Amino acid sequence: MNRVHAGAVITPADADRRTRRATRKSARALVRQHRDAEQAQRRGPSDDEPGSDPAPTDEPSSAAAGRSWLALRLQAHRATTAALAVVYPFLADGGLGARGIYIGRDLLSGGSFCFDPWQLYEARAVTNPNVLLAGVIGQGKSSLAKAIAWRSVVFGRRTYVPGDIKGEWTPVVEAAGGSVIRLGPGRSTRLNPLDEGARPGNISDAQWRTLVQTRRRQLLRAITETVLDGPLAPTEHTALTTALSIAEQSTATPTLPDVVQHLLAPSPLAADMSADDVAALRDDGRRAGHALRRLIHGDLAGLFDGPSTTVFDPSRPMISLDLSAFGENSEALPVIMTCASSWMEGALQDSRHGRRWIIYDEAWRLMAVTALLRRMQAQWKLSRAFGIANMAVIHRLSDLDAIGADGSEARALAAGLLADCSTRISYRQESDQVANSANLLGLTSTQRDLLTDLGVGEGLWRIGQRAYVVAHHLSGIETALFDTDARMKAHPQ
Repeated sequence: MNRVHAGAVITPADADRRTRRATRKSARALVRQHRDAEQAQRRGPSDDEPGSDPAPTDEPSSAAAGRSWLALRLQAHRATTAALAVVYPFLADGGLGARGIYIGRDLLSGGSFCFDPWQLYEARAVTNPNVLLAGVIGQGKSSLAKAIAWRSVVFGRRTYVPGDIKGEWTPVVEAAGGSVIRLGPGRSTRLNPLDEGARPGNISDAQWRTLVQTRRRQLLRAITETVLDGPLAPTEHTALTTALSIAEQSTATPTLPDVVQHLLAPSPLAADMSADDVAALRDDGRRAGHALRRLIHGDLAGLFDGPSTTVFDPSRPMISLDLSAFGENSEALPVIMTCASSWMEGALQDSRHGRRWIIYDEAWRLMAVTALLRRMQAQWKLSRAFGIANMAVIHRLSDLDAIGADGSEARALAAGLLADCSTRISYRQESDQVANSANLLGLTSTQRDLLTDLGVGEGLWRIGQRAYVVAHHLSGIETALFDTDARMKAHPQ
């Protein structure tokens, strides 16, 4: 009798050749069967039965019982970088490069993050240099705006702050060697919003006169509509324009009292009109005249009712208009910011002073008034022509969507303002604001979920079609200089 054990074959010595051959064949079959069973046990479930449990064994249970000792092998996936960028957002982005001012750290790549809107515009990464900065109070958006202005000085960039309502920019401007213009009740500073401003070097006399007249008309219309809280009638607009033209004929640099005088009491000789036309002009301009009269004899008397007592020096690294004396809740702040910013914006038309930042802190106050929003959009449109970058600082992105009713001019202006900001920075938003913010910015679901998880000093940057999560860093000097929570911190007794 033949015996086969573990591959060994024992055959009787007197067996013939045929018997021995059959015995060896049977042994080889048993060996193959035994080997296949061992391999199947090591391999685990077969491809035909995905998810099936491996065959039980007689070995005692352990921490690794039931697990395969073979390495996990997945089929390789090949795709273009464009497709993988969609599957894995933010992954393997090359960043913006090292050109520009240092902002902080890219939290997704771990590398440094630098930013310069003019460099990005030259590289065609953005369509305009304007920036929209939004975030709830206490998340660091003001510190970021100040850091950008402070660090831009080294690169020869100047910064203008048309309306510093809280006075937070004053120490920053003074530390940078800039000029702070303080305006408020009881102060001797007076600004004439109808000043010509700085004249560009490459413009003719006729072009300059047209440019100045246009800016003055837009300013008067904005102030009047703001005080009246509504649009001007066509006849009122004609009366206002006529009064301005008469005032410009009377003096080289008219003031608001000159315009109001020709609105409320036009002279037939000055207007070159008949008595009936003068009477009609007086009736048409009465409402606008009384609205502007508030800036002369009302609660704003002494601020914008005469020639300017200070000179705007555009060569300074920073200039701010400190309006903190009015208080944050003053109803006249929109009018004050309009007049003050118009006086400062007159210098922006001269491109010889290089690239400049215009930072509208508390911009939501201006955007709440349609007339002022109209002026802001015009300023945004001219950014490339003047070599400037506008920055609007607001609390919530929903501030833009809450302006005016659907289909109104205000809503269209707000949408245009957002479209004219190629760089949109969003710091942490409240949970009830996330859906609206994501809709306005066109965020993906991943980006939308980040808005509520961002820490202090962390922001989602949308630059053109690219997105980054950046934590801005402040030096010890900057932390002390930009601190806006000093009064909220406990002081040692």
